[in-house]
Amino acid sequence: MRTSKYRKKLNISDKQKKIVLGGIGACLLAGVLFFFLYFKVENVEIMGSGHYTEKEIKAMVLRGPMAENSVLAPILYTTDDTGDIPFVEGFKVTRSNRNTIVVSVKEKKAVGCIPYLDSYIYFDRNGMFIESEKTQDKKVPFFDGIAVKRVVKGEKLPIKETVLNTAVALSTIFAKNDSLPDHIQFDESYEISLLYGDITVSLGKDVNLEDKMTRVIAILPQLAGQKGILHAENVTDSVKTITFEAEIEEVTAENWTGGYDENGEYTGDGEYDESGKYVGAKPMTALDYALEKWVGGYDEEGDYTGEGEYDANWNYVGPAPTQETIDAMGDWTGGYNEEGGFTGTGEYDREGNYVGPMPENTEEADGNSEDGSSEDSSYGSEGEYSDSGYEDGYSEESGEYSDGSEETGAYDESGEDAYYGDGY
Repeated sequence: MRTSKYRKKLNISDKQKKIVLGGIGACLLAGVLFFFLYFKVENVEIMGSGHYTEKEIKAMVLRGPMAENSVLAPILYTTDDTGDIPFVEGFKVTRSNRNTIVVSVKEKKAVGCIPYLDSYIYFDRNGMFIESEKTQDKKVPFFDGIAVKRVVKGEKLPIKETVLNTAVALSTIFAKNDSLPDHIQFDESYEISLLYGDITVSLGKDVNLEDKMTRVIAILPQLAGQKGILHAENVTDSVKTITFEAEIEEVTAENWTGGYDENGEYTGDGEYDESGKYVGAKPMTALDYALEKWVGGYDEEGDYTGEGEYDANWNYVGPAPTQETIDAMGDWTGGYNEEGGFTGTGEYDREGNYVGPMPENTEEADGNSEDGSSEDSSYGSEGEYSDSGYEDGYSEESGEYSDGSEETGAYDESGEDAYYGDGY
């Protein structure tokens, strides 16, 4: 019996097709869910970032739902195009294990920054301008005294080659020894000073920098709590001496540590400190000096009473100075006359140095009133020049303008007296 060459065609109903397609879809969905759940990112490690925090890097790089998958993230987020992100050239994302990815940051290495207009200009070891920011990154050496007239991002800064070499050398030393100063100053001769808190390190010229800094770094911890200048500018191959010039703080009533007697008992005026060290008598306060040198104290008859408001020459000088009087002077150190007497208005300090009038009286001393007008007979109340020396030249009775040739022209438009000199 012959068999047919053709198989019988299968008839699949629409319902069966839907069941098959549904099964395939379910398998695919299950596979996708398994893929995203199995390779879900649970840990992110950041490497190579010194300028930004880990949180900032994650926010910059891992944006979007695909960042949650350890297989897709390396494919989609590795980039050498960082747009306008400062200090970063690119990101490389790799998978460490199925739940961990590693973001490696390729940073633009700034060796220093300089002030320019209202910003900070950051440059690399070749002097290339890499970034500009309004705020200073405290982890990058700040060089003051290096001036540039113009800058172009991506181009070399117009800095003398020798100065740039010095800046790069210092930056390298600071990084190697973890000894970044608060401030680096170049003077007009490009001699170098470093500021570490209250200690100024004078390095001088760019000679033996490595040797100088090695010694400076070893000495700085011994100067903790002190103020002064550490002189390292004279260090050479044969001379290794570094000297410290301590800043001697003037003892005042405010910083005096005394008040104790020899036995350590507090008396208020004892000349010893709490540890028994002799510190001398308590310095006089500004009020003490003023009261001691006050020119007043006499009554109207010239008799000294101690409280009279006249001086020995019967000039009225007002009441004796008080703490309120001293406080009202602010930072002004005057109030004394040439003879050393305290008047409250004298233009000398207690050492006899001329310091000028009290600041709030300066305008009056210059011949200017509080509203800015000049007492010069050729200027009006607004300080504007006038031939007649009065404002506008209007008549008091009629308010009409006068050229100032008559007395009636010595008034302003409202009829107020505007005479300031010999202008009518």
